[in-house]
Amino acid sequence: MTDLPTALNLPPVDPLPAPTQKYFDICDEKLGLVPNVLKAHAFDIEKLNAFAALYNNLMLADSGLTKLEREMVAVAVSSVNKCFYCLTAHGQAVRELSDDPKLGELMVMNWRAADLDARHHAMLTFAEKVTVESSKITEADRQALRDAGFSDRDIWDIANVAAFFNMTNRVASATDMRPNDEYHGMDR
Repeated sequence: MTDLPTALNLPPVDPLPAPTQKYFDICDEKLGLVPNVLKAHAFDIEKLNAFAALYNNLMLADSGLTKLEREMVAVAVSSVNKCFYCLTAHGQAVRELSDDPKLGELMVMNWRAADLDARHHAMLTFAEKVTVESSKITEADRQALRDAGFSDRDIWDIANVAAFFNMTNRVASATDMRPNDEYHGMDR
């Protein structure tokens, strides 16, 4: 068994450049682990930096969406795509941010079974449509989000988070990327 985070033989740059090692150390300090998705990208530091910059902007930067809402979008999209890595990692984030292990599990299995308010239902309905039939999104879909209280900037953010996870889900599945074992027991 290899300790590489994917089924591909792409070992990380060794040694990691100092800024990359510092970033990994910060992840380890804050999260208690370095996410395998970062390790998977570490064979090419330029790709790692691009991935991390986009992820951090979409998931952590200022937004009208809360961090929990962005994680909920990530999990709803990943559930449709059956992405083991993202369901495990971002399901854990929903458990942590909501302080509700049951919500995290419901989001992974079937977000429609969760007791969600109208705002979150509209958000996840849109994210799912981005995932399964984005070419059929119409003004009525965007208006449903506005009616639920989202601004046009929020709609942009929902669309971008959903699209990002559609891309990462496909990469994770195609490379058999495995989540860190630690995620499974966290925030239960």
